[in-house]
Amino acid sequence: MAAAARRGPVPGGEKRIMCVGLVCLDIISVVEAYPAEDSDIRCVSQRWQRGGNASNSCTVLALLGVPCAFMGSLATGHAADFVLADLRRYGVDVGHVVPQPTSCLPTSIVIASASRGTRTILHACGNLPDVTARDFEQVDLSQYKWIHWEARNAAEQAVMMQRVEQYNRARPPEDRVRISVELEKPREEHLLLMGLGDVVFISKDLAQHFGYRSAPEALQGLRSRVQPGATLICAWAEKGADAIGPGGELVHSDAFPPETLVDTLGAGDTFNAAVIFSLSAGKSLQDAITFGCRIAGRKCGNQGFDGIV
Repeated sequence: MAAAARRGPVPGGEKRIMCVGLVCLDIISVVEAYPAEDSDIRCVSQRWQRGGNASNSCTVLALLGVPCAFMGSLATGHAADFVLADLRRYGVDVGHVVPQPTSCLPTSIVIASASRGTRTILHACGNLPDVTARDFEQVDLSQYKWIHWEARNAAEQAVMMQRVEQYNRARPPEDRVRISVELEKPREEHLLLMGLGDVVFISKDLAQHFGYRSAPEALQGLRSRVQPGATLICAWAEKGADAIGPGGELVHSDAFPPETLVDTLGAGDTFNAAVIFSLSAGKSLQDAITFGCRIAGRKCGNQGFDGIV
């Protein structure tokens, strides 16, 4: 498996957005209703789909027309070839994919209920190591306007973010790389990353882990963990999303549910990507989270990602 590099400037001079994190294989079985234990039922359909938070966000950014790149580890074999080809199909730059020839590709078995629109995920992480700060040293930061991290190996990712901070200190504001990070899983070791992002996304699961009962409550309670001037964002499923901007202003967007709930897999990744797209284009925080909720709503009414924009 060779990841063809495309590390030079984007034609036209536009800088890219990079997403750093996981790519995996999702095997999605759509059923009429979630099966009872020890039962035997037929699927409505079954498909392979490329997954992983950072990988999914790249898909959405590409659909929105943004030059983007994915950085993450990738094993070898048929499944790895499938996900690499799919990244390329969307025009995602894979020049910083790190081959791991002795590892196995993480795989998720997804049971999607057609009647309820829910998805149940059984994830096998395998033995695939995450990319390291040394891998990240190969990234030419001048080619990027925004780098987004999916919180994983936090200690290594903190070093990566600090490299970007050091790069930014020597450059004028218009040439700096913005840093965002998503904290989805309630893992203590990930919390240090909250203080390193310009934009920090926290999940409903993380907020509830800390005892918060709403997005505004979580934002007010966790705001002290982010650096001065950072933006903190929390999506709350059917209740929409809230955010606190650099000046302390709290903004809210309602959700935009589809007429029929079809597929919620990757809705959070879609929201994150749409918000990043908007903020990187200079839109207001209010406009950005509203756009994120709108595109995530379209995703929930659609199988997969094609057709959401």
